Amino acid sequence: MDTRYRIRGGIALRGDVSISGSKNAALPLLAGSLLTSGETVLRNVPDLRDVRAMLTLLEFLGAETSFQEGTVRIRAQGVKNREIPAEFVSKLRGSIVLLGPLLARFGEVKMAYPGGCVLGKRPVHAHITAFEQLGARNRSTEEVLHLEGALTAGRVILPEFSVTATENTLLAASLLPGETTIELAAGEPHVQDVERLIAAMGAEVEGVGMHHVKVHGKASLHCTTHAVTSDYLEAGAFVIATLVTKGKLRLHGVCEDHLISFLDTIRRLGGVTKWEDDVLFVDGELSSLRALEVRTNIFPGFPTDLQAPMGVAMTQASGVSRIFERLFEGRMAYLYELEKMGAHVEILNAHEALIIGPTALKGRTVSSNDIRAGAAMVLAALSAEGETIITDVRYIERGYDRFDEKLRTLGADICKEGAADVQEMKQKSPPSRAHVHPLPLARS
Repeated sequence: MDTRYRIRGGIALRGDVSISGSKNAALPLLAGSLLTSGETVLRNVPDLRDVRAMLTLLEFLGAETSFQEGTVRIRAQGVKNREIPAEFVSKLRGSIVLLGPLLARFGEVKMAYPGGCVLGKRPVHAHITAFEQLGARNRSTEEVLHLEGALTAGRVILPEFSVTATENTLLAASLLPGETTIELAAGEPHVQDVERLIAAMGAEVEGVGMHHVKVHGKASLHCTTHAVTSDYLEAGAFVIATLVTKGKLRLHGVCEDHLISFLDTIRRLGGVTKWEDDVLFVDGELSSLRALEVRTNIFPGFPTDLQAPMGVAMTQASGVSRIFERLFEGRMAYLYELEKMGAHVEILNAHEALIIGPTALKGRTVSSNDIRAGAAMVLAALSAEGETIITDVRYIERGYDRFDEKLRTLGADICKEGAADVQEMKQKSPPSRAHVHPLPLARS
């Protein structure tokens, strides 16, 4: 069903907000429940479309699941090694992290190629390479991802700092007796959460958060209870929302170590933040935003998933800002949506753009191109003059727990409309010229 956000901007956000558990951590942790046959309990789980989709997938494999008030219980003793069809994974890129647990537990895994957001090429070669180094044979075809073979502990050299390939290798290694060494491992907070989970299940992990990790696996692991780490990407979005609306927020449940690079960038931008005990205070009234250069990088560098929200902040900064996107060639598409709202943007190539500010954004109808771009358009709408309609908010709801509800508690004028509401709106008022003649998605 087509759902949209209708947002009237120009309202300063004020109050307190609690940051939810991380979606990027929750998905591999849910997959990790397959490593044991007992009951795994996960707390602080965000209620997201992707989380619900992963639970449905686990149930397809034979697991028993329940999800109540942020707590997920998974009983995996009845799990069978079934081929996973496209209907379960075509819109869930995070399903790729099932490879490790299923291959380690059953010696074979077959699934359709995972889908998800369109962020440019996101091949699976890093995963295949990792498992081949542990003894798997690649039987994949153009339609089916197929690995088989009894894995043994050993040395894995990843071809890139891939978050999901690192998570897959960690999950598999935890069930392999002996020592597995992972070189060029990713160290993002959600990867660290996976490392903590398998350690709680009985594996020994050396080098949590490092690029060189050792896992001493066990033939069998025990079930555990684990709290999902907070979402530093959601926290970053609320920080920028505060700055562009000139509001004042206190963010609860934020891990300072996860935001070191981001908050340093906010400081260079001219944003005013401070820690009050374990609470992050953001003062948009005292902030004076100025142009800067941002280069995305692997953790602990500036997160690629906060690049689009930062692009919105740059529209409100004085001077010429520059963005370098190092990881995904599809991450600049949101800039065309910002142009519809009046932003002054120069896209130099698929990885680099200039944003000239400050620019008073105007309310328009814009779309969500992916999870993070969708959040960025919400931030732009909050700071814009007039009313903005954001389409395809299903993307946003895949990554942000009750985003619209949280914003309303902070004073934002935002409502969600379903397909019936949208159709009624179309019948009552004809489309504007901006709707009839949208800006092209390519620059001449």
